[in-house]
Amino acid sequence: MSDELHIEIQEPWDEAEASAEDADAGAGAAEEAAPALDPLAEAEAKRDEYLAGWQRTQADFDNYRKRALRQQQEFAARGAERLVAKLLPVLDDLERALAAAADHEEAKVIEGVEMTKSALAAALASEGLVEIEADGAFDPHVHEALLAQPVEGVESGSIVQVVQRGYRLGDAVLRPARVIVAE
Repeated sequence: MSDELHIEIQEPWDEAEASAEDADAGAGAAEEAAPALDPLAEAEAKRDEYLAGWQRTQADFDNYRKRALRQQQEFAARGAERLVAKLLPVLDDLERALAAAADHEEAKVIEGVEMTKSALAAALASEGLVEIEADGAFDPHVHEALLAQPVEGVESGSIVQVVQRGYRLGDAVLRPARVIVAE
């Protein structure tokens, strides 16, 4: 085997060539840096897209809230209109009863007022108003005790007298029945 010596001969250093090679390498680095800016631009585009979506959602919700409030006010107004329309005949009956009181005897006036009370009770019942029962035992959820007094022959906690009737509308107690309770 022969031992050969392999020697490479380098050419002398040329600075002009070296600067050109460095410039080519720099251009490659600049091309690599440009994709680094591209993810930033993508992130900014996504940010702008998300911001616009959020703003649209916020505007949609604000419009929904305003529409719901407007509908609620319209619904309440229609309910009030319906109730007032039912009560107007009662008002007319009261006016007729007062006019009749000046010209007629007392029995007819009482009869007219009772008819008016019945018409008012019917109008309120058609809207769901129910009188609270005040017979039997005292219930603090629907009764308000004004007084407790001893009564013979009546069990303690029983309602003795109704001072003011109570009413409920649906499940809500509008006014508890005011009662006197036995001790």
